[in-house]
Amino acid sequence: MNSRKIATIVGVLILLAYSVLASSVTDLKWVVTFFEVISGLAVIGIAVLMFPFFKSHGLRFGYISLKSVEGLIMIIAGFFFLGGSVFGLRDPMYSVHTYIFIVSAFIFYVLLYKTRIVPRFISVWGMIAVVLLLVSQLWELSGSIPMVVSVIGLAPMVLNEFYLAIHLMVKGFKANP
Repeated sequence: MNSRKIATIVGVLILLAYSVLASSVTDLKWVVTFFEVISGLAVIGIAVLMFPFFKSHGLRFGYISLKSVEGLIMIIAGFFFLGGSVFGLRDPMYSVHTYIFIVSAFIFYVLLYKTRIVPRFISVWGMIAVVLLLVSQLWELSGSIPMVVSVIGLAPMVLNEFYLAIHLMVKGFKANP
């Protein structure tokens, strides 16, 4: 498969990974589970497809490992929700998921920066967004986080990932990084 097709698929998978947000508008267990499984598979698919592009960088093994764990947590959490949140594990799993996402996303944007397969501003924006997300998540641990801080922590990440997805679907990877 050529790199243009892979870029398009990765862009679509990034958008699918965010389909888990669609499950927040319903309490139908099968719908939530469906979106969480799709999101988890998309996360793993992105890592698998991006792995060859990061071939000369040691961080790639950490990236694919963390993304695989992240995707599996999403899938398992979806089934826990379907099964009535067995032993109350779903929420703690998503807390762990958030920090795995933060670390793996930072590695992802560092690898994108090093390989130059996308414009550098996307990579830098992603790294800054990850740091903002981490700060807001750590603040949330204190128990009293203003809504504006939560939005400031999450919005740049979501916007960056949507922008990256559209960029990949429209322009693909840089031909000669």
